[in-house]
Amino acid sequence: MDWKLLSSEYLFKDNWLTARKDKCLTPTGKIIEPYYVLEYNNWVNGVAIREDGQVIMIRQYRQGIGKTLLEIPGGTMDDTDPSPLFAMQREMLEETGYEFKEWVSLGSIAPNTASSNNFTHMFLATGGVKVKEQQLDHSEEIEVVVMPLEELQQLVLDNKIVHSLHTTCIFYALLHLGKMAMK
Repeated sequence: MDWKLLSSEYLFKDNWLTARKDKCLTPTGKIIEPYYVLEYNNWVNGVAIREDGQVIMIRQYRQGIGKTLLEIPGGTMDDTDPSPLFAMQREMLEETGYEFKEWVSLGSIAPNTASSNNFTHMFLATGGVKVKEQQLDHSEEIEVVVMPLEELQQLVLDNKIVHSLHTTCIFYALLHLGKMAMK
């Protein structure tokens, strides 16, 4: 069922977004043209739990939907990051000022398989200790919010965490921690 890429033309290239127009051939001989693909770097996100069991969340404005949201820490992998775990540890320290004793990979998911080429790598970090102040990027204004794990679980169940990639990571973390059962 795989398509064959016949040609590809870049329409826009920037640090945060690249858009291309593909011409593809299906196994049944159909030409699909144009097929637009957005290229992004891979992303990372993680559920962060302090030594005392409290969850570290962040609150920030999201221009895409024009709202300030409660989210888990995360961000874009840099070209210089040697691994998703390294990128997640860097993002966590920058956004929250915390380092963690244990890290668990929760897997990788594709944010939008129809039109995007990247993956999001998900993590659970435990044993967090604050070691420094935030080191935010120029465009970031992030408030750190601390809450009990049960409150985060209820926020997800009440559909109050709207970022789908973050909700997915939280569900995987809760499953890993035995706080949510599959039926």
